[in-house]
Amino acid sequence: MKLTIITACMVMLLGGCMAENAAYQSPQKVKPFTEEDFDKLYSEKALGMNVEDGKMTFRVFAPRATQVKILFFKKYSDETPYETLYMIRDDQGVWEYVSPAKRWGDYYGYQVSGPEGPGEMFDDSLVIADPYSIAVSTKNHFTHEGKSIILKDDYHWGRDTWIVPEDPRDLIIYEAHLRDLTAHPSSGASKPGTYRGAVEKGITGGLEYIKSLGVNAVEFLPLMDFGNIEIPYKDSVERKYNTWNPYERNHWGYMTSYFFAPESYYATNPSLKEGGYSGHDGRQVLEMKDMVKAFHDEGIAVLMDVVYNHVSEYDYNPLKYIDKKYYFRLDEKGDFISVSGCGNDYATERPMARRLIIDSVIFWMKKYHIDGFRFDLAAMIDEETCAMILEEARKVNSHVVIIAEPWGGGYKPDRFSELGWAAWNDQFRNGVKGQNPDNRPGFIFGRWDDGVNRDNVFRFLTGTLVNDGGLFQTSAHSVNYLASHDDYTLGDFIRLFLNWTPQNKSVDEYHLVKGDMLALNRLAAFTLATSQGIMMVHSGQEFARSKVIAPSGVENSHVGHIDHNSYEKDNETNYINYDIMAKNKELVSYYTDLIKLRKRIPELRRADRKYLKRKYSDNVQFGIGYDINDPASEKRYLILLNGDPVKHAMYKLPDGTWDVRANELKAGLDAPVHKGIVGQIVLDPRGAVLLEQIKDK
Repeated sequence: MKLTIITACMVMLLGGCMAENAAYQSPQKVKPFTEEDFDKLYSEKALGMNVEDGKMTFRVFAPRATQVKILFFKKYSDETPYETLYMIRDDQGVWEYVSPAKRWGDYYGYQVSGPEGPGEMFDDSLVIADPYSIAVSTKNHFTHEGKSIILKDDYHWGRDTWIVPEDPRDLIIYEAHLRDLTAHPSSGASKPGTYRGAVEKGITGGLEYIKSLGVNAVEFLPLMDFGNIEIPYKDSVERKYNTWNPYERNHWGYMTSYFFAPESYYATNPSLKEGGYSGHDGRQVLEMKDMVKAFHDEGIAVLMDVVYNHVSEYDYNPLKYIDKKYYFRLDEKGDFISVSGCGNDYATERPMARRLIIDSVIFWMKKYHIDGFRFDLAAMIDEETCAMILEEARKVNSHVVIIAEPWGGGYKPDRFSELGWAAWNDQFRNGVKGQNPDNRPGFIFGRWDDGVNRDNVFRFLTGTLVNDGGLFQTSAHSVNYLASHDDYTLGDFIRLFLNWTPQNKSVDEYHLVKGDMLALNRLAAFTLATSQGIMMVHSGQEFARSKVIAPSGVENSHVGHIDHNSYEKDNETNYINYDIMAKNKELVSYYTDLIKLRKRIPELRRADRKYLKRKYSDNVQFGIGYDINDPASEKRYLILLNGDPVKHAMYKLPDGTWDVRANELKAGLDAPVHKGIVGQIVLDPRGAVLLEQIKDK
């Protein structure tokens, strides 16, 4: 009897579902909107999959589509859907399906039909994932074929919230690639290269190590789902012949596929085995949230490097197949414009394309508690969108960190500062370290890069401010750094300047930091740690990390050489080797102490410009520094540097007695390094000093 009742109920339920689905059973072909309509179309309806009034609602914006089908699958690997329905379009180009049935754990995708003709990419035989997917199962292939996972979002954050400081100049950022943090065996991680491995307790690498450095923010290279796999080497796809990437990988992640889904290769079942699948159970969502929470528990903010200027080049990115003409910048022939150098520049100025960016930023803030963002090639994002990003993000968290990589189709750090954004300060990098070790080294080498002189370096040390002829309205907008994932590491830049290469040193000798190598690394660290603005350290910089190209079993004639662009190497070229860190513990300790000192002395990072005065050596042109004398402070500070490799630098000191809080050898945390300096001080070649004076009351 009970079985009969249950069966009857199921029949009634299914009958109701079928009745409610009747409107979606027949094709809904419509006249597409035209390009003249693009700037008029806008919808505030929730896109992607959302539960509304107890029903699952699926929406996608596809203005020039003539028909959109939604397909449901029971397994991520199924080629045949268990149900196919026709979506209905509204008057703003949004297609919708409302499901009376709950489909948790299922998979879905779209098939989009549209106008045919030159340059069009509509393909109604192709199943594409939802661009608003919160989790995606992807096939291990350069096409990155994906299905959206219908996943419950019921994560419990407890009391966790954003932890960024009120003043961004209090940030000390550690830029890192998530997989590289624990992929090397020396990290000790039981789940190497994953979200879980990054926060595993009791190991050498990952969060435990980052915490020991004293930094208070980590900036991860892209964590959004991206196209990991590039086209086959020495093969042609879409008129492009791969002669440049024998690894067939995009390791760094700057090829975004889905703007709302975390990268599944970093989950605890990582595999890019050919023909396999990644992320099919959605565990990447839980594990990334756990990772963010673990960093927050240690007082470390989590920033994401985000790529909104282009999408992955070869994959089945849904935006290409939903409406190429709407979502991308095209030339008169209808081909993708590639100012980004990546094949498909995103049309950030379109109203619904702009909305996608802002929705994505807010999503990561609310759903993942992300504290801030670094925008890749941000100069490619139109200014109206940039202004709205900051405005909307601050509504969620008034202290959100918004940082531009201020180039890409222009060089605009000054304009970003006017908009209220911070930006990477490449002028600081090039002036202090230099742009090229062969012919454009900078101040720490006793050289001037093009157009740089003592006045420029003083400007860099004090925030590169507009009023001094610089870039920024405030030093809070200057992200000072000496190296990043791009180009040579700081350690390799110095090695190359010194002609200290893998070819003229043994393996151990090459990695060991000593002599001139140590002196230059220390001077660079001291200069960075005593400059006004936000401080950023590239992962491994604190032990002079090298990116020597590692043997990997692929065709490569450059093994043993130093790499300046290792974007494609998922191997020991990029992995953080903690054995080498241990060998260079002296430099690590120096960085750690400088970081502690910077945190203890606010004047080193956010002094008022009107209380800063330049100090030049009397006898050496590379003797540069500045005086911090705030009347409201009980202490006065002098930062003095000597970039000359052979000459001593003499400085006359202001009246009174001065103590040395730090120099190029040591930072005095609990007591001064030296006391009672009066009249003048002489710095050794490649020397530096932080002097402190307690004012008379």
